[in-house]
Amino acid sequence: MSSILLVTSSPRGAASHSTRVATELANKLQAKTPGAKIVTRDLASNPLPHIDADYASGIYTPVESRSVQQQNVVGVSDAVVDELFAADAVVISTGMINFNISSTLKAWIDHIARAGRTFSYGAEGPKGLVTGKKVYVVIASGGVYSNGPAAAFDHATPYLKTALGFLGMTDVEVIRIEGVAMGPEAEEKAISSALDHTNDLALAA
Repeated sequence: MSSILLVTSSPRGAASHSTRVATELANKLQAKTPGAKIVTRDLASNPLPHIDADYASGIYTPVESRSVQQQNVVGVSDAVVDELFAADAVVISTGMINFNISSTLKAWIDHIARAGRTFSYGAEGPKGLVTGKKVYVVIASGGVYSNGPAAAFDHATPYLKTALGFLGMTDVEVIRIEGVAMGPEAEEKAISSALDHTNDLALAA
């Protein structure tokens, strides 16, 4: 059975544009594949713990030698890594917050970036181990960052592409919902354009 991992991170709940568009995209992808299931990880409602000393030491400690605290935090990381590997497609959504992704999504990246599990180092350098997955990234922003003078302030898109690519996920499609703070008309146009883009992507999947 195919699995679609939907990772949402906006703190705006039902008012979130990125969550709405990402959810609709996941539903459209599911409709294209009979029997496919959507696994949702809501990082706003259930945030992952930020990595700490127990995590940093625990991932390099043999399982049988880990303290209870290490077992707990590494167990959380193991769960999200397993979830990622089980997915055939991944849909990630975030609002642009202070020119980058949400801190909850950054914590997710920190948990899935695991030496020996999702990437490895060898004689030829690092190698991503999470391969064969199509990834869709939905980013909402109040301003326009895809082009123009503000493009240099978009650290969210290049960061996500770099982090995902490092882990082996190089087939990444970005769906932007931008300019939503520029008035009701601009907001409606941005959402409509993003939803149209999801239609095209679902048809091409």
